[in-house]
Amino acid sequence: MRIGRWTRAGREEDGFIEDAGVIPFPDALTVGDVLAAGLGALPALRERAGHPVAPLADVTLRAPLSPASVRDFVAFEEHVEGVSASVDGKSEVVPEWYQAPTFYFTNPHTIAGPGETIAPPETQRLDFELEVAAVLGGAGANLSPAEADAVIFGYTIMNDWSARDLQSREMKVRLGPCKGKDFATSLGPWIVTADELERFRDEDGFLALRAEVSVNGERYGEDLVSNMGWPFAELVAYASRNARVVPGDVLGSGTVGNGGCLGELWGRGSTLPPLREGDEVRMTVEGIGELVGHVGAPVPAPPIPPARPRSRARAR
Repeated sequence: MRIGRWTRAGREEDGFIEDAGVIPFPDALTVGDVLAAGLGALPALRERAGHPVAPLADVTLRAPLSPASVRDFVAFEEHVEGVSASVDGKSEVVPEWYQAPTFYFTNPHTIAGPGETIAPPETQRLDFELEVAAVLGGAGANLSPAEADAVIFGYTIMNDWSARDLQSREMKVRLGPCKGKDFATSLGPWIVTADELERFRDEDGFLALRAEVSVNGERYGEDLVSNMGWPFAELVAYASRNARVVPGDVLGSGTVGNGGCLGELWGRGSTLPPLREGDEVRMTVEGIGELVGHVGAPVPAPPIPPARPRSRARAR
């Protein structure tokens, strides 16, 4: 099944999305409510929901959820190789990458939906990042991979927009990224339930989904999601280690390899230009769908002065 959110005749609705059209959830339930109820409650809810109220072409899709949190992993070795060359001038994967999956938290309050125009900061190196994200429908702490797999409700496409020049400065401080990332993350077009993608799961538990991205109609990258270093269940299990995951958490795979972002391509010698105002980024993932985003005008921000020299006095 597919669930998501849309606007119909000026009214925001949440519900099922089918080829025949959109079907609002009964009792004014939201996607958040349905995620909290879990996958097991979905068939009975669909029975109660009734028939489509409008064709998909007559509604405007919104981001499929308001995430409780967004963790973004870096799970593709090929991506790490390319981006390290772009940022540091040296293509490498440090030994620590192989030891455990690494993620950062990004901003759940700047989520964009299908077809939306994002407003980047002032940047000279705006980039896209093609990812698949797991959406959780259960909670837990210190989950095993099998337990973690059971709390994955479904999957969506994720575009982790990135200002590479801001990100590069931030990460020299050994923290971040922050403002190089948190201005926008696109999700959509809907959430596909986990059972729908079981046919793509390989013998090691990875989802062998074909993913590709194009800019203004020109394909820039393509990969199989099964090239990630850990399957999604292990990413969720790691996120829950000495912590807690809850329904509505979004966990991005990190950028796929083989051109999943410009940063990787630049590291491999590409002269493709950074994204600019008016560009269209189109991402397609097998079994999920298509997510389109547009680049809007950069937004100047009020200046912040640099750090002031301080005396390091220990007493007033």
